[in-house]
Formats: sequence, C-alpha cells, structure tokens
Amino acid sequence: MIRGGGEGDAGMGVKVDDKSVEIFLGRLLRWGVLLAALVVFVGGVWFVASSYDVPQDYRIFRGEPVELRAVPQIVHQAIALHPLGLIQLGLLLLIATPVARVVFSVLGFALERDWMYVVITLLVLALLIYTLTSRSGV
Repeated sequence: MIRGGGEGDAGMGVKVDDKSVEIFLGRLLRWGVLLAALVVFVGGVWFVASSYDVPQDYRIFRGEPVELRAVPQIVHQAIALHPLGLIQLGLLLLIATPVARVVFSVLGFALERDWMYVVITLLVLALLIYTLTSRSGV
C-alpha cells in the first residue's frame, strides 16, 4: 500500500510496500494481455469476415504491406478501422505490455528508494528500447 509519511518521517514523502507494487504490476500485465488479445481477436474476425470470398495464393510469400510497418502508420490504420491495422495494433499492445511493466517497476523501486534496483531496471529498460528500435536487434 502507498502510505503517507508518519510522525517519525516528518512528512518525508510516500512509502510503498512490495505487495502493492506486485499487485499493480500483475494487474497491468493481465489487463495489457487481455486488451491486446481482444484487439487482435476483433481484427482477426473482421479480417476473415471481410475476405472469406477472396481466393488466396499461398505459394508466394507476401510480407506486411508498407502501411503496416511503422508504429504511426499502424495506429492510423487501426483508427481508420482496417482489420489488418487492428491486428497489428493488438500485437504492438502485446509488445508494449512488458515494457510498461519495466517502466512501472522503475517507478516502484524509486518510491521504495531501492536505488540499486532502479539502476538495474533502467539498464533493462534501455536494452529493451534499444532492441525494439534497432533494425538489427541484439
């Protein structure tokens, strides 16, 4: 639980216990995955319903269209309610969920004043961001 400073603290800020941080992070992961699954499911059902009568040729691999290869374009396609844009947005939400967990872990460790874990978690976050944004990966 988050608690205000007591008499001995002289109002020195906010205290957070491990249990409340763990509960919050668990809920964040649960709701992030559920939201991502719902968005992918809706996009998938819509895609199948709108293209069931179109014959498919699976002998030639065709990657994602150009308009679905960058985050701003994916968001634009999802807002325009294109089924493939919704599917891609759901996958982005699925990827963003553990990244958000790391961000909120940094905040939780900072509120607990556990500076060693703040530094370690910031290193993990930097590695995640680097890996997700670099073309070659690690």
